[in-house]
Amino acid sequence: MSTEDQPAVLTIAGTDSSGGAGIQADLKTFTAHNCYGTSVVVAMTAQNTVGVQAVHSSPPAFIEQQLRSVLDDIDIKAIKTGMLFDAASIRAVVGILKSQYPGGSESMPPLVCDPVCVSTSGHTLLQSDALDVLVTELFPFTFLLTPNKAEAELILSARGLDGSTITNVEGMLVAARKLLTLGPTNVLLKGGHLTVSYDDVARLKAARPDLRIVSNGLYDENLEILQIAEDDYAGRDIVVDVLQGTEGPTLFLRPRINSKSTHGTGCTLSAALSCELSRNRTVHEATTFATEYTHRAIETASPRGRGHGPLNHMHSFTIRVIPRPTPSDPHPLIRMLIKSTAGIWKEYVQHEFVKQLAKGTLPKECFLHFIKQDYLYLRYYARAYGLLAAKSTSFAAIQSATDTIMNVINEISTHKGFCAKWGISEAELLATVESPATTAYGAYIIDCGIQGDATKLTMAAAACLLGYGEVGLWLKREARKQGTWVVVDGNPYAHWMDDYGGEQYQSAVKVGIATMEAIAAADPPSPARFEEWRAVWERCTRLEKGFWDMALNLL
Repeated sequence: MSTEDQPAVLTIAGTDSSGGAGIQADLKTFTAHNCYGTSVVVAMTAQNTVGVQAVHSSPPAFIEQQLRSVLDDIDIKAIKTGMLFDAASIRAVVGILKSQYPGGSESMPPLVCDPVCVSTSGHTLLQSDALDVLVTELFPFTFLLTPNKAEAELILSARGLDGSTITNVEGMLVAARKLLTLGPTNVLLKGGHLTVSYDDVARLKAARPDLRIVSNGLYDENLEILQIAEDDYAGRDIVVDVLQGTEGPTLFLRPRINSKSTHGTGCTLSAALSCELSRNRTVHEATTFATEYTHRAIETASPRGRGHGPLNHMHSFTIRVIPRPTPSDPHPLIRMLIKSTAGIWKEYVQHEFVKQLAKGTLPKECFLHFIKQDYLYLRYYARAYGLLAAKSTSFAAIQSATDTIMNVINEISTHKGFCAKWGISEAELLATVESPATTAYGAYIIDCGIQGDATKLTMAAAACLLGYGEVGLWLKREARKQGTWVVVDGNPYAHWMDDYGGEQYQSAVKVGIATMEAIAAADPPSPARFEEWRAVWERCTRLEKGFWDMALNLL
């Protein structure tokens, strides 16, 4: 994974020993957004869901050291600030930013400033002498300021600006414009502490047609079916965030959630915004994605602690059942399939039929029975790949399936050659009655092709392709050992062993493995989906063993 795919983001904030807010919440959010998280600890707190019990600030010189260490080494794509605690800490941060980015805000990564002043429980997190320094020294570097209602009122009041009391959305719009005059490029005024109705928004929209409204599907057109299905749709309370800046005023709407899992909401939102901005999204795009992420983090959170619990930062995570391919494990899917069916897989690839064949002691009639039934089975196998070609959505996939059919056609010629050497004519082959084992196996893979998708059919066909490849390599390896039990010279079945251990067949195996791994990497399966794949693989492995049981016992 490249650094472009996983941009580095920096949080400059305080810690939260309970993990729900501060740097801990920021790093979780960075991870959830597939960003590389770095941090500068301004202060350490002893806190939990009930409140903040103590704060221990870092010395300003140490803050400078941390910040310089990160910026000198890591290519940071976005920065966020949270709890900065006091004036000395803020000056330390601003001083390093000025030295690292002498061109000011135009030369530095986008900075999101969450002006943390007071905790949810009411504990002061910004000293009284620090607010003026925050406004005069950090705001000019700020690309996006993200105050809540109380923080906005405090800042406006401290600067002697009108609009310091916010009671409705109109007041939020006024306050956002006032905050914009203090230096930040954009302001996102969060409305979680205001209760707003749909009627309030409708009236404002009628009066202010210039407003952009992002409703997240709440009141969009052509959603009548959802409005009917969701009880009291129009009567629900909503939350409105106001974005004011380079793209004009925008309202972001979402349903109000009745939840106590709100500890660290501001930290989480500003961290999510930083992640989105690190990928060069516009401030409007970043806000759209970040507010949606934070909303779902609240809504999907489980209660934790005795007070206001944390959000579910990992709600967007899907745990990969199959790891990504790596240099040390380039084929995780195949390895998992074989390990999950290790017992039956070994019974299949080291079957008594194979051992007798390698020793040259396999009764002729068993081998002939096998060859004739395998000839009949290959018709099913070729038809299965015909279905796979029909289910494929790209020319490359169609060609791959077609190439396999042609490989089967070539293998049919090999079978005919085997049979001719053993005195079996093509007419006798065609007149052979299918064994129940052949019918069961062939019917199963055709059924997978009819009622499953292309991937399921690929899994069904893989046990044959890969299993015979494993047998060929195993016998080839065993034959090289000193005092080997494998007989090559004079073995009537040596040509069969050479074919499946040879380059042509092994090349087909490599293509099959690469195809399966590419499928799993491009569209990682859910646990239920992987279990379906595994079950198909196991069923076909058992059917393969049953096929050799049939040959050995002349069934």
